Amino acid sequence: MSLSALILAAGRGERMRPLTDHTPKPLLEVRGKPLIEWHIEALVRAGVTDIVINTAWLEEQFEARLGDGRRFGVGVRLIYSPEGRDFGGALETLGGIVRALPMLPDTFWLVGGDVFVPHPVFSAAEALHFSASTAQAQLWLVPNPPHNPNGDFGMTADGRALNVAPQRYTYSTIALLRKSLFAPPLCDILPGNPRGVKAPLAPLLRQAIDNGVVAARPLRGGWTDVGTPERLAQLNATTTTPPP
Repeated sequence: MSLSALILAAGRGERMRPLTDHTPKPLLEVRGKPLIEWHIEALVRAGVTDIVINTAWLEEQFEARLGDGRRFGVGVRLIYSPEGRDFGGALETLGGIVRALPMLPDTFWLVGGDVFVPHPVFSAAEALHFSASTAQAQLWLVPNPPHNPNGDFGMTADGRALNVAPQRYTYSTIALLRKSLFAPPLCDILPGNPRGVKAPLAPLLRQAIDNGVVAARPLRGGWTDVGTPERLAQLNATTTTPPP
């Protein structure tokens, strides 16, 4: 199957200021290389060749730093979805995904460009398993960090996502998705988002969960939302990563 991914990298990174005043958050360095490169390299190892990156804040820096993808491997392509150029700013998560949909196949990986995952879950086998299922989305969840103590979603023992659960976990911003998730009645934004509609992803996911079409898996092996300068400093002060 064709393997592609979308990395979300359009945000302003307000909580990371002043570091993000001159550098987009996904291009800040973690252990010697830009945060986004950890995702690119992991996706390439999993067989992904086409990687779409949506951009807005200081977006010209992404292509200047990352290029067209050739340095990451034979056949690798980085494709940019420039929301800043086209709409003057970021379209939020759902708006950005729908904008990038024409560049993606029916099934694709999604990952936030501002999280650090030393042992990512990307694999061709996982994508194939999802493609053969009836789920419209599969989310990876992590134990709740201090900044999100109440979590986002629950999950059943057989791997279904829940909105209401005695134990909730935090959405890692890593998922497998189908294009059909972003069609009516769940999503009324036109394909390619030509009007530049700004919209978050969470309400659509909650509706899809209520419809029983969202799977959930635990993400093990470490995860950090690099949302503040302090968290970035902590990552860079730790030179080893825990085993998965």
